[in-house]
Amino acid sequence: MLKKKFKVTMLVDFICWSISYFLAVFLTNEFPASFLIMTKPISILTWIVDVVICILVFVVLKVYRVMWVHAGFRDMWRVVSGGMISSVILIILNGILTAREFMGIRHTALFIIIGVMLCMIARVGIKSGYAMWNASRNKVEKKLKKRLLIVGAGSAAEICLQELLTFGTYEIIGLVDDDEDKRNKMIHGFSVLGTRDDIVRICEEKNVDDILIAIPTIGGEERTKIISICESTECKVRILPSINNVFTAKSLIDNAKEVEIEDLLCREKIDLDKTRIEDYLNGRVVMVTGGGGSIGSEICRQVAQYNPEKIVILDNYENNAYDIMLELKSKYPGMPVEVVIATVRDKKAMDNAFDKFRPSVVFHAEAHKHVPLMEDTPKEAVKNNVFGTLITAQVAIKYGVRRFVLISTDKAVNPTNIMGATKRLCEMLVQTLNNKERTSFVAVRFGNVLGSNGSVIPIFKRQIKNGGPVTLTHKDITRFFMTIPEAASLVLQASVYAQNGEIFVLDMGKPVRIYDLAVNLIQLMGKVPGKDIEIAITGLRPGEKLYEELLMAEEGMTNTEHEKIYIAKPIDVDKEILYNKLLNLMDIIDTLTDDEVKQRVAELVPTYIIKDVNK
Repeated sequence: MLKKKFKVTMLVDFICWSISYFLAVFLTNEFPASFLIMTKPISILTWIVDVVICILVFVVLKVYRVMWVHAGFRDMWRVVSGGMISSVILIILNGILTAREFMGIRHTALFIIIGVMLCMIARVGIKSGYAMWNASRNKVEKKLKKRLLIVGAGSAAEICLQELLTFGTYEIIGLVDDDEDKRNKMIHGFSVLGTRDDIVRICEEKNVDDILIAIPTIGGEERTKIISICESTECKVRILPSINNVFTAKSLIDNAKEVEIEDLLCREKIDLDKTRIEDYLNGRVVMVTGGGGSIGSEICRQVAQYNPEKIVILDNYENNAYDIMLELKSKYPGMPVEVVIATVRDKKAMDNAFDKFRPSVVFHAEAHKHVPLMEDTPKEAVKNNVFGTLITAQVAIKYGVRRFVLISTDKAVNPTNIMGATKRLCEMLVQTLNNKERTSFVAVRFGNVLGSNGSVIPIFKRQIKNGGPVTLTHKDITRFFMTIPEAASLVLQASVYAQNGEIFVLDMGKPVRIYDLAVNLIQLMGKVPGKDIEIAITGLRPGEKLYEELLMAEEGMTNTEHEKIYIAKPIDVDKEILYNKLLNLMDIIDTLTDDEVKQRVAELVPTYIIKDVNK
């Protein structure tokens, strides 16, 4: 069945060709003879044959699939090409049928060319008229549409314009681009009005409602600068995704997202050696402890892309583990995904899990990480983080795991809290265990990840939604940040390089002031800091640092093959003393007070400074 619009367009063409045919008869013959020619049956038959041939040419060239409301040069050229091809076919046909004459007058090439030209003029005129009518109709509706400014005048912006014109969802004000050569040039009829420096002015003068940042290839720092300018207006800001998504998305505009706090971090795109990662993970059983958590679940997602034989999610919290299991099974239906509900502190349960699944690679992401909570319960911090790591590592050695990857934290550097001290102890264990059997141990150290469970961003968002205040411990407190996917991908890359118990340190970029983060987030959520949402300073919590570090004073850094991954210089650890004290602590920990537990840990971690919260 032909679609209604297809039928209407074909009918319009049939009328155009017919009128052009008979006009050509009048123009190429004397006045009385033209009437006689038109009344002949053979003339009517020729008219029908000629028109059908021309329409068939247009069908073959897919002219009837063109949306003439938004037709461009290529579409017009397709029509002109169809006319030229039709002329050639009719001229050749006329030459073959040399006897084709009406009232003794030959059906000349001039007649054919004039007829086709008249048809082209009529057809383009009708389509252009329809487009103008449609545009004038849209003007009436413009007052109901939001006014849009597009930042960028490159290929992505051009694609966006085509889509926006097709669906008519916005009244487009124009574009801005820092390339001065594009100033006052036009794309699909819309002018490049200025550069990024003109955004605020244009938004005020043109009453812009929304801004679309259509520069998917821009670097992190430049993106942040442009977003900051756009956020200084009262417009809603959206941004296109990465360039890869631009060319795979079905709808570019639908794929554009509102600006998130991650977009302001100046984080550049990460290039991974995916071939080496796949060689390392392909066909292997991979276990992720803490696999339902923020980092653990993202590691599961990224591991799944490299065709492992099986993914084993081990977690003590069933809900999160169940969610990531369902997600992976839905996205990768042919890949086995298993869930083990167990705590890393239970040696028997861990032994059973490793015996059953025999993992080749273990990502140990399980840990208690909330600093204030661990300050109040130091025994739990030691039992879960230290003893849990020791048990998991020992079982990994027992069952011949090829690689054990510990997820560490910048809080392990010169720790001032028990959580950081326990993670430093775990790093020390990794260094001492590496020479055991055939299991290769490695630790990956990085800072805070945006959006992880319990991190500042979800907390700030809840506080803003509740009307404030946003609580901040200190106005000058800073932290290193990266996104969850970025952290997980670098963990996979670093694990490829594991050889001798290294501690890999990820490039966290520049430290971010939490106060600035809070201000930006309030603005992103459409509020005014200090007016709509207050920021309250509550004071540093027990064990909390003003600044975080990624290296200890005695550590140096060695480059790796990846520009964002470094190796911290190993610090000598007396294995015998470490193990003897750890085993002793395991035996007596339940008999100790909280302060005594911290003191025992400080004996194992010389850089751990126990702060007196009363001072």
